[in-house]
Order: sequence, then structure tokens, then C-alpha cells
Amino acid sequence: MARDLLNRYIWFVDTIRRYGRITRAGLDECWVRSAFSNGRPMPRRTFHNYREAAQQMFNIEIAYDPATYEYYIEGDSDPHAPDVTGWLLNSAVTSELITSSRDVSSKIFLENVPSAREFLASVIDALRHNRVIRFDYLPYTRSTPTRGVMLEPYFVKIFRQRWYVTGRHTGENRIKTYALDRMSGLCLTTTAFEPDPAFDAAEYVRHSFGVIFSDGEVRDVVIRAEPRQAKYMRALPLHHSQREFVHDGYSDFHYRLRITDDFVAEILSQGPRLTVMQPPELRMMIRSRLREALDAYDR
Repeated sequence: MARDLLNRYIWFVDTIRRYGRITRAGLDECWVRSAFSNGRPMPRRTFHNYREAAQQMFNIEIAYDPATYEYYIEGDSDPHAPDVTGWLLNSAVTSELITSSRDVSSKIFLENVPSAREFLASVIDALRHNRVIRFDYLPYTRSTPTRGVMLEPYFVKIFRQRWYVTGRHTGENRIKTYALDRMSGLCLTTTAFEPDPAFDAAEYVRHSFGVIFSDGEVRDVVIRAEPRQAKYMRALPLHHSQREFVHDGYSDFHYRLRITDDFVAEILSQGPRLTVMQPPELRMMIRSRLREALDAYDR
């Protein structure tokens, strides 16, 4: 019963989100066509219960426009909020779909995200209550862990099936990023902190690709793709700044970002399907990495 109710909430929010703006009558038409209605319109009380549940579960407000008699998802002042809401809805839909598909589980193959299981809940709790977290950390570049790292968490980010937390290292008084799956012994301390009012998480990540955040110069990057690869990049942009200019036989994709190892690795992973056109230093970095790879095979 609880799972069925969650599915109804998800349907309610997702329907309004897909339509953008919808009247009560329009929502009723969608409801009657759904698997939840038994062919009957949505009762008024049910509508208001679902509307309240959307606020509590997904932290979104279903607003009403009296001029057009339409309901819509109220825009949040945080431009990142729609991305989070969409991710939550997609995750909930996927989770329910997988749960109800156990009869074909041997035919469903998923990607593992191990870092979410053990410490993500504690880190998010620390974000919610502005509490310092303490943990030991063992990066791949070291053989012994750093003990007792104290971090004021500012935000979390998922990248390539791994969760990361970024915050102020209290001992070094600088912003650092840590992978959750390289942590051990994480605990939520009783030490509270005041977030730096000058720190803007959205701005901090805006010009970055991946989880390497630097103070380097933001550059104009142009990458050329053959038509088939351009379709993939169109469907799944490398960065939110992506703009495409279509030409005969190729597309040029323009970006505004900082050049980091994560971004270089992403370009290299595409092989000959992508060619960096500018800036010159990025072209040189790609050429150098390709020569190093060839040298390794020659040896």
C-alpha cells in the first residue's frame, strides 16, 4: 500500500512537470487514463493531499495561477533546484520500476554506486544541520590514510558513479573535495559551523567539469565532432555551457569552462570522434597525452 501511494505521488508531480502548466480538468483527464484511477476522476481531497505530499517529499510547491486556472511547479530561487527535483523523481521512478521487475532481474544490469551506501546519509545530515564531519581518508595516491580529517561540508556531487563531498578543511583552512568511497570511520560531530556567506556552491562548480575544482582561468573551448558523435553530445551535453554550431559534415561545440584533468580525460575517452579546435594549449595537452599513450605501446 505504501509503495502504491508513493507511485501515485510520483505520477502526480511528474505529470505536472511534463505539462509545465495544467488545469484541474486536464489533470483529471490524465488521471482517468492512468493505472491508478479505475476510470474515475481524482477526488478533490485526494488532489490536495497529493499536492501537500509533493511539498513534503520532493520539497517543491504546486502553485496555482487564478488567471489561467492552471497548476504548475513553482520556480525556486535556487537555479539548481529543478535539477535536484528531476533527479529525485527519476531515481524514484527507476527504483520503483526495478523493484517491480524482480521477475526479470537476471536481465537487468545496473551500475554500482558503492559510495552512496555507507556515508552519504551522514554527509547529507551534516549539510542539513551545518555539522562538522570527521573521517579517515585514503586516496589512491597514498599507501597510508590521513587520520581525523575535519571537514565543514558545503555540498555533495555525484560523478561517474562516485559521490564526493566538498567543504572547508578546518585544519588547513581551505576548500577540498573528498570521495566518499575512500573514507572510513566517518562520524557526525557535535561541532556546528556557520557557512561562509561568501561561498556560492553553484558558482563554485559552474565552470568545472567533473570534481576537480580549480581557480584557473575560464577558457573558451571549441570541440569538433563528426555527425554521429554530435548526436550523442546533443543528447547528453558535456557541460551546461554547451552550444552547438552545425556545419556540413561536422558540428562545433562551444564551452566556457576551466581546463582540468577530468575534462582532458573525457576528451581522450572519445578517441578520434572528437577534435579540439581551441584553445591551443588544450590541443597541445591532448597531443601530448596521445603521444605518451603511443610511447607506452611502443615500449
